Amino acid sequence: MALLKAFVSSTCYDLNIVRTQLRAYLQTLGHEPVMSDYNDVLFDPRSHTHESCIKEIDNADVVILIIGSRYGGTAIPKAVNSLDLENLKSLSKGNKLLDSPDKISITQLEILKAIESNIPIFTFIDARVLHDHLFYEKNKDKGILDKLEFPSIEKKESALFIFEFINFIRLRSKNNSVVEFNKFSDIEDYLKKQWSSLFQRLLFESRLVKSESRRLEAFSDELKDIKSLILSSIATGQAKEVGRGVLKYRRLIDFLYSSNHSNIYQILLQNSSWDDLLQSLNIQDIVVVDQSSRLRPLVYLVKDDGTFYEARYTLSLIQKFASDWGAFSQLPQAVKQEVVSALSENFSNEFIGRPLRYRDIQFSDFIKDQENRKGNSTTTTTINPTTFNTSEEEEEEEE
Repeated sequence: MALLKAFVSSTCYDLNIVRTQLRAYLQTLGHEPVMSDYNDVLFDPRSHTHESCIKEIDNADVVILIIGSRYGGTAIPKAVNSLDLENLKSLSKGNKLLDSPDKISITQLEILKAIESNIPIFTFIDARVLHDHLFYEKNKDKGILDKLEFPSIEKKESALFIFEFINFIRLRSKNNSVVEFNKFSDIEDYLKKQWSSLFQRLLFESRLVKSESRRLEAFSDELKDIKSLILSSIATGQAKEVGRGVLKYRRLIDFLYSSNHSNIYQILLQNSSWDDLLQSLNIQDIVVVDQSSRLRPLVYLVKDDGTFYEARYTLSLIQKFASDWGAFSQLPQAVKQEVVSALSENFSNEFIGRPLRYRDIQFSDFIKDQENRKGNSTTTTTINPTTFNTSEEEEEEEE
């Protein structure tokens, strides 16, 4: 049975007693605490310990952050550079901390990684530190900070970075609650109530999802009835064939129109193979990139000039488009023209919701940049479009 993994992030020396109590509490609840000072983190001998710590974050279900009087050691540049700092800046109004990446501590780095990985964070701040933070906020723009000392902070020079770290957390657009504590029981009581409430909400939302699923199923049946009614109301002949074509090939035409090719209308009316179609759109390769076990593989359509499209659809759906194109291209020319004309009128030039997004950069440079920012390698697989097949199950589902 898998246990909830709770990564505890804090400085160790000043918070040793609290960390020990928290570890015992988590184990009593049946959870698995992950703490570097108890050898719960895999310190890969091929990497720096800082890199090992942030890699362990991705294995956590929740992160518990405790902020006390110490700043801790400064993180190595390689570990800091593995994060997307520009994106992190957009997630909080208090991003002054990120203006000095060379001053980011290992504890702060762990939390930034958790934020980047969208892992829930529960933040607890020593009441004395939080009191001094209020004093800092009231005086930070008066030009007197270098003359002030904060009783709760062990080293004067680290006060700025501790307080701005608090600002980054509390001024986030979500998951920004901070809780002060005087003693460990404050942390214990808060986690007990919060996790119980989250469990209750999970059960409620699970019931809600089942209810919504039934509603969507009923709505889908109604749409099928409407589809049948529309087709039955159209006279036999070309009009009915056009109606069927609009319903069946809408997603295919939307997908191809998203390429924004200047000659797309004429290309869609050609009687060509899927491979020839892609060549007409200057698409050379279809590449699947597997970046993380938490994410589904991403699909990219690489053009002959090295630039590329990001696809919103899965590879299996694009494979089905190849099958659909074979059937569409065999339609009578007059029917194809009517179908394309009808669907192109409804196509939006806005990117939001479009199946393809064009990126005017080299695909090889894009992959290298992704690897450098994520700190790990990606697996890329080039798919031969001529080998595309569609399973009977997918075809039946689309109908």
